[in-house]
Amino acid sequence: MIFAKKLKSICKQAGMSQEQLAEKLGVSRQVITKWEMDIDIPSIENIRAISELFDISIDELLSGEKGAKMSSEYLFESITEYDIDEPKRYDMKFGGAKQFVLAGYKGEKIRVRFVSNTMSMLQNDFKVKIDDIRKRIDVDVIRMKGVSEAVAKEAVSIFVQIPTPYIGEIECAVNAETVEICSVECDSIELDTKTPSVILDDVIGTVEINCNLDMEVVCHSLKGEVAINQVSATSKIHIPDGTIFTAVTKGVGTSIAYEKDGKQVERFDTPDADNIIELNGIKSELVISTDKEGSLMR
Repeated sequence: MIFAKKLKSICKQAGMSQEQLAEKLGVSRQVITKWEMDIDIPSIENIRAISELFDISIDELLSGEKGAKMSSEYLFESITEYDIDEPKRYDMKFGGAKQFVLAGYKGEKIRVRFVSNTMSMLQNDFKVKIDDIRKRIDVDVIRMKGVSEAVAKEAVSIFVQIPTPYIGEIECAVNAETVEICSVECDSIELDTKTPSVILDDVIGTVEINCNLDMEVVCHSLKGEVAINQVSATSKIHIPDGTIFTAVTKGVGTSIAYEKDGKQVERFDTPDADNIIELNGIKSELVISTDKEGSLMR
């Protein structure tokens, strides 16, 4: 929380808006919002850039005190990077994690960052294998030294950045307490997961979520299609009030209900709208909930 407060404070003192800071760092405004709300933390490169931009030491930026010992949101980290020079299809398998965040950014490398406060040898415990096969990038995570799925889901978070200019299609398999996809524009994202919580923020295109657990899906904006594929599950998707969309059910025994400000209401989608929310599968239910502006779950 120290960094979030410090960032808001120095921006206010400098008279710099979120949009202006985002432009200088080459990220989206939504990313700046996440930093200031303590939802996410910047990469090491962005921390250095902020330090240079405001002429403030990294120690002071992270600790809030001049001359204090440098601190970090996480005690341990391991980073793997690989250069990308053309649009690719990404096929990624990560296994278990406590938190998983996939984000687009204005760079030229795919960047996989493992962080933990308890596992000091992340470089040895997790190996990231990246294969560049023509128009496809395969990313596989191999757990070493007997690290179990349960340990990974308890102690490790994964942050993945993909260069925005080089995103084609994405397939991603991960099991985590929370899964977040943000600042991504591409034809399609297919997410194979076991998670109770999915957050979609500034995602443009088709997102397909395959999950047989009951989920809360928070969609901060709907620009394309969100398809949820489930068997014997009941989930809820939150969208901003006033969103124009069409709801579609497919499969066997699937149904969609509607909710506004926590109360069940009649169907309020719009036929033939460009944006689509789709439920596929067997014996599953989806509740589409609109929330007042600024009240979407965080």
